[in-house]
Amino acid sequence: MKGFLEDANYSIGLLDEGATLADVIDNCIYEHTHTGKRAFYVGDLGKLVKKNIQWQNVMAPIKPFYPVRCNSTPGVLEILGSLGIGFACFSKSEMALVQDLGISPENIIYTNPCKQASQIKYAAKVGINIMTCDNDIELKKIAHNHPNAKLLLHIATEDITADEEMNMKFGTTLKNCRHLMECAKELGVQIVGVKFHVSGSCKELQTYIHAISDARCVFDMAEEFGFKMNMLDIGGGFTGSELQLEEVNRVIRPLLDVYFPKESGVDVIAEPGCYYVSSAFTLAVNIIAKKTECDKLLPSGVEQTRNDDEPVFTYYINDGVYGSFASKLSEKLSTIPEVHKKYKEDEPLFASSLWGPSCDELDQIVENCLLPELSVGDWLIFDNMGSGTLGEQSTFNDYQRPLIYYMMSFSDWDEMQDAGIASDTLMKNFFFVPSCIQLSAEDRFSTAA
Repeated sequence: MKGFLEDANYSIGLLDEGATLADVIDNCIYEHTHTGKRAFYVGDLGKLVKKNIQWQNVMAPIKPFYPVRCNSTPGVLEILGSLGIGFACFSKSEMALVQDLGISPENIIYTNPCKQASQIKYAAKVGINIMTCDNDIELKKIAHNHPNAKLLLHIATEDITADEEMNMKFGTTLKNCRHLMECAKELGVQIVGVKFHVSGSCKELQTYIHAISDARCVFDMAEEFGFKMNMLDIGGGFTGSELQLEEVNRVIRPLLDVYFPKESGVDVIAEPGCYYVSSAFTLAVNIIAKKTECDKLLPSGVEQTRNDDEPVFTYYINDGVYGSFASKLSEKLSTIPEVHKKYKEDEPLFASSLWGPSCDELDQIVENCLLPELSVGDWLIFDNMGSGTLGEQSTFNDYQRPLIYYMMSFSDWDEMQDAGIASDTLMKNFFFVPSCIQLSAEDRFSTAA
């Protein structure tokens, strides 16, 4: 993937004050309706700037390291890079992608808990030293392939939720930390800090209290072995809600001030991914097929509210779990589809389900929702689609990746200019969009697809 960012042909439309993202979506749908009904994203990169300002206002001095796997499209990476954010990489290709931004190795961490030896060697070659580890086999692999590695011990959290099993899958216990430190001493590997992760679905903020307390225990343990610890990574799990961010800060700030005060020399970092990009992207999909069934069994609660003669509609769209909805395989969809076409407020709504184009039994996007009757060729809009699969290739052979249209308001652009965070390389990608949007999706927009 070397050179991906330099080769990527994309541009960022600057919206005049009279233009909105809804106008852009309308225009793109109009163009796609005439040139080929392909799914597409509209990304408001100005939201990344706003999210970073919000982070600095609430969470400073905790430095964000953005997980590249969350959304690796070039517009996102270049904006975040210009904001001075660090990057958490999961693979060699992600490390190479970020390096093409000119990000220094000190601002890159390698966070894959199960690293390939060849990729550890690559990290060593390019000077990316900070990486995570949670078991002795991984520790020995790192010692063999990267003698200058600086490890963050990944400790497990005690999140008593539905995600508890996943939280315990990666991360070591406090008891095992001592064993890992003994191994690191024997192997001559540096341990410089601790990482933990609290799921965004965790409702018990006390989990942060336990995790920070455990981290302090590991720091104290490290002193016995002579390790100089200087980094605490509190992981991701930030949903993007300002309220959640403030609640997390309210819980962790007193503990950080006591256990890891500024004078301790410990840098506290975090890995907000969905926080930055989820709300920045809107996905538009087209209905490619439709079925009507009058006797289909519905989920409990729905069947009781409909008449027996009311139809049940099944719609197939041109994107699915082998594309933009891949996260649906492991979690519930967090966004509700919005019908693009105008319809009357009193128009009847029908029980409907949405499926992807693969005809696979796993390719169900929405099990049940209420929609007006739609036709093949109509469009549906999904908000908060910026996290998960953007930038990744699909395993479904016939899947055509959605186009990506980047936009930004003039006010956000001015803010970037005033802050001096927009490089010349980034600025060459901007172009002006008039308030009366009359753009050709082919001629005026470049895409990252």
